[in-house]
Amino acid sequence: MATTHTTAAPRAPLSVPARPPGRRRKATSGSGRLAALLISPTLLVLTIVVLYPTIVALKDSLFGTPGLDPKTGFVRDTDPFVGVENYTAIFGEASARFWNAFWNTTFLTVTTVALEAVIGVAMALVMHRAFQGRALVRAGILVPWAVPTAVSGLLWRWIFNSDGIANAVTGQHVLWTTEGFHAKVAVIIADVWKTAPFIGLLVLAGLQVIDKAVYEAAKLDGASAFRQFWHITLPLVKPALLVAVLFRTLDALRMFDLPYILIGAQKTSVETLSMLAQDQAANVRFGPAAAYAVILFVYVFLIALAFVRLLGANVVGDADAAPKQGRRRLRRHTEVAA
Repeated sequence: MATTHTTAAPRAPLSVPARPPGRRRKATSGSGRLAALLISPTLLVLTIVVLYPTIVALKDSLFGTPGLDPKTGFVRDTDPFVGVENYTAIFGEASARFWNAFWNTTFLTVTTVALEAVIGVAMALVMHRAFQGRALVRAGILVPWAVPTAVSGLLWRWIFNSDGIANAVTGQHVLWTTEGFHAKVAVIIADVWKTAPFIGLLVLAGLQVIDKAVYEAAKLDGASAFRQFWHITLPLVKPALLVAVLFRTLDALRMFDLPYILIGAQKTSVETLSMLAQDQAANVRFGPAAAYAVILFVYVFLIALAFVRLLGANVVGDADAAPKQGRRRLRRHTEVAA
């Protein structure tokens, strides 16, 4: 019997209707206008709150203090234009006070943020656990963060008084609010007590999105509580922790009210750049005060830029990064256990 082979005729390619040439451009332009409309209030607020004061401060830093005009012998009615003399004076004749305030600012920032990160993570772990009375514990931990800084400074000033609670507990007679390293310690303790709950709150938000199946699988593999924390919890909450550390670093760099109220003004031990700028403005030296403010702004900007450039991927985060990273950590831990 002869077998006949039938060859199917090739199908004609489906014709996709051509999109009108102006439709894609029109949709894109419409989305762009909508995006510009939605972010315009934010840009307006940033312009009023950030950009305009920065430009004004930069302009004022180029003017000096009114005084006698050497040409006329009369007192000037307006601030004289001095160019960069305010900046050269900061790094020249006033360099000792400036560098003292600069190192005080840096030391207080590094110390307080490091302690707050450690204590904040511990607070988040406690608040994340399920136990009776957890809501009360969470409220108690977050209360210090809700207290205004001025009230917190007055409270700790009473605690660190010569006959206050701090000396009564330690059995020593330390003058905490006078010059010396103990003044730095007092500021560090007060600042950590107030703002560690802020880091704890952000880390708690990161803990609540971790899949519990990762921990259950780690327990089946025999992982201890410390290994679970080190290899699973800490890597997965790193984006939230880094954001919290960044916010706290930028906030601590402009520290003013807490040391000003707790220790006092013009105290060499705790004088920060913000306190130095305020002192110049209080003495009607607005040009040097603006110069200090501009230098502080540049310092904060460079720290933020370096932080984002070095840790940008971890700060921004990724929606799929946490589950993938958790699976990689779990797979690596399983291979080690095996």
